[in-house]
Amino acid sequence: MSQTPNPLAIKKPVTYGANATQKLLAFASLVSMLVIFSLSSPNFLQTENIIAIMLSTAVAGVLGIGVTFVIITSGIDLSIGTVMTFCAIMAGVVITYMGLPVWLGVLAALAFGAFVGFLNGTLIAKLKIPPFIATLGMMLVAKGLSLVISGTKPIYFNDTEVYNLISMGSIFDLSAFVPNLAIPNAVLIFFGVALISGFILNKTALGRYTFALGSNEEAVRLSGVNVDRWKIGIYTLAGAIVGVAGILISSRLNSAQPALGQGYELDAIAAAVIGGVSLAGGEGTILGTVIGAFIMSVLINGLRILSVPQEWQITVTGLIVIFAVYADILRRRK
Repeated sequence: MSQTPNPLAIKKPVTYGANATQKLLAFASLVSMLVIFSLSSPNFLQTENIIAIMLSTAVAGVLGIGVTFVIITSGIDLSIGTVMTFCAIMAGVVITYMGLPVWLGVLAALAFGAFVGFLNGTLIAKLKIPPFIATLGMMLVAKGLSLVISGTKPIYFNDTEVYNLISMGSIFDLSAFVPNLAIPNAVLIFFGVALISGFILNKTALGRYTFALGSNEEAVRLSGVNVDRWKIGIYTLAGAIVGVAGILISSRLNSAQPALGQGYELDAIAAAVIGGVSLAGGEGTILGTVIGAFIMSVLINGLRILSVPQEWQITVTGLIVIFAVYADILRRRK
């Protein structure tokens, strides 16, 4: 009779050196871009622009953190963009249509995000549907439900300023010392999600099994671990984090836009890959994803300030993602 191993005794794959190198390269790239763009334009380092960069990073960064858990298991989640929209729509239904308190709308967004993540995990773990296909289907389902429930029209949160303050308010206002320096709550929530997720990934059983499944799922299964249960748990957690992103984006816009969301999954996956999360599974860090998200935001912001056409911004971003994936392939060969 096999004995279930202690999850805290499971060791991560020995990739700390490679992962540390990737994070160092990503951080060096971020610093280099900051220097280049600041020298290229005097507007880049203005307080308003720095705040704008952090604010634009918050949503994609939270999505990137959620998909990091999934990719480390050697999975993928293409539904996070439209599920984010679906969560925002459900928050709008609860707060605006049903007239319930804001905190219930927030809980609804988190609950529906976790529920969709649970469905994704069940499709993949129990029905053995490949993650790419399962989440692609869920992407379309979430998009369709968002349009149906909202009637293809935005749901506005005009009846309450409290919801808008979730993202656009500031409990960390340093304007008295530096003009216009008020860190939006969305940025603080992003950092809070990163800290909590980093703890979960590195210090809990769920995190240990996340790495173990990505390294050698069959070996984990043969050791007596209920792989399906842990995989469903990982996707559920990722879905809940996507719910946070839905709250942030709808609060920032003060509305739930049913057509918004598709495309965000690409930015989130790109941030994770640039930050050192391996698409082959078994390797990655939350810190790396955070750095990757900032690289994406700084790059787009800097190119926009330099008046680079949008089509070239997209091209450059794609080339960087390809380079990051190829760098990961080279590391694994070595």
